[in-house]
Amino acid sequence: MEEPVTFSNFDISHNTLHAIADMGFEEPTPIQTLSIPPILSGDDVTGQAQTGTGKTAAFVIPAIERIDAKDRATQVIILSPTRELAIQTAEEFARLAKYHAQLTVLPVYGGQPIERQFRGLKSGAHVVVGTPGRVLDHLDRGTLSLSNVKMVVLDEADQMLDMGFRDDIETILGETPRERQTILFSATMPKPILEITKRFQKNPKFVRVQHGELVVPQIEQLYLEVRNRDKLEILSRLLDMYDPGLTLVFSNTKKGVDELTSQMHNRGYSAAGLHGDLKQAQRDRVMGAFRNGAIDVLIATDVAARGIDVEDVDLVINFDVPQDVEYYVHRIGRTARAGKEGRAITFVDPKEIFKLRSIQKYARISIARIPLPTARDVEESRMQNLTESVKQIINAGDIGKYQEIVERMMVDEYTSVDIAAALLKQTLDTGSEPEQAPELPHQDPGAEPGMVRLYLNFGRDKRIRPKDIVGAVANESGIPGRSIGAISIYGTYSVFEVPQDTAALVIERMENRSIGGVRLTDGNTIGYASVVKNTGKSGK
Repeated sequence: MEEPVTFSNFDISHNTLHAIADMGFEEPTPIQTLSIPPILSGDDVTGQAQTGTGKTAAFVIPAIERIDAKDRATQVIILSPTRELAIQTAEEFARLAKYHAQLTVLPVYGGQPIERQFRGLKSGAHVVVGTPGRVLDHLDRGTLSLSNVKMVVLDEADQMLDMGFRDDIETILGETPRERQTILFSATMPKPILEITKRFQKNPKFVRVQHGELVVPQIEQLYLEVRNRDKLEILSRLLDMYDPGLTLVFSNTKKGVDELTSQMHNRGYSAAGLHGDLKQAQRDRVMGAFRNGAIDVLIATDVAARGIDVEDVDLVINFDVPQDVEYYVHRIGRTARAGKEGRAITFVDPKEIFKLRSIQKYARISIARIPLPTARDVEESRMQNLTESVKQIINAGDIGKYQEIVERMMVDEYTSVDIAAALLKQTLDTGSEPEQAPELPHQDPGAEPGMVRLYLNFGRDKRIRPKDIVGAVANESGIPGRSIGAISIYGTYSVFEVPQDTAALVIERMENRSIGGVRLTDGNTIGYASVVKNTGKSGK
């Protein structure tokens, strides 16, 4: 099998490779693989690629390598159709140039105080990323000079033309040296784009990634609009609500896989991570555990998932919107194997909606939006799942001896409805539910040595589970989930143990935070339930 291309295959500096590694990317996307080598070689390049393919890094990485940081003049100019794209491009440039300490990047766009841009340009900016109108404004004012520009990038060129920027673009290009390198990226190649290519580029290399149509009718494709900070909670709710057999979760980076795997462990889920840094023996162990059901949730990068061939994956979740349309196709194709049905759900931050639209357009698919699941949705789903399970048991028969037990209990004047309700409560609540919390003693002999018992004034009345407590406390306070001791959840209160030296921190950090959807405010409180059990050490 042909070895995959990696960033180290390109003629780029160690500092740039270091920044790429920090961002957690394992290998270049198809458009990066095609574009980076000719741009590094100094060729003019015309690339047909849509938003969300990783094309920004395709021109940013070579641009970094071409800049002479000792020369304070502007050497790269990038034109973007909108200020949002200009800001995103400047931010990505800064991340990839992280270890090129002297390299400076300045976004210029309308809607920002122009005086701030004056100061940035006066102090020197190696890279200017801007909208055509604002760049032209600075040229007219004499606050920007393009006489030393080595590279011009026209990003989303077709969109800039649609917005009426053609004259501005031609004026700006006319202010740059004739021997410059010109890079153009466009989602489409209409006649006006080809005219610009012919007029302003020298023997350009044309690169394009062809995306095929996605044909997987048995996969239900959905998306949720969810902010990054809420993704973990929503993932937990989806797993609880759908209760899938095997789930495959995709993250764009190795770092993201490691962080999410740790967070899922803290919440009590059986999860494992898979990415390119794992040795083959480790990968084999993880895959073996996933295939035989020893772990329920596999969290992986796109590269690591290539070797996954498991027929019983019920649910695929794109925790991050994939960088390339092709990646989306490969990801969701991991479910609905062997003629079975499957479900794929993509988490989309509001700022990434445009990426989802690109995926739908170029894969020729429709992805339906669904509302964020609430705690009540989860509870109702659990009830429905239990109801279906009970019906299946009844229909299967072989419950005669249990009917006899129910009949004996009915002798004591309990109805069959009473008995069924009690069993249902026991199944869902795992224990009795006192009407109110009893008075808690000042001394608590039940705590482990060196541990403190903390008290919540809510419990099963708020549908709290042990993994909700573990997840929230571990995530907010930073203590490992394994450090949390015994957890007891009752009808209207809960008690759990934490190490003595972390108790004050836990209480402080949990203020105004949430546990299982219950916010610690408006009467929901956390506090000490007891004093520390004697550890056998002297002192207080």
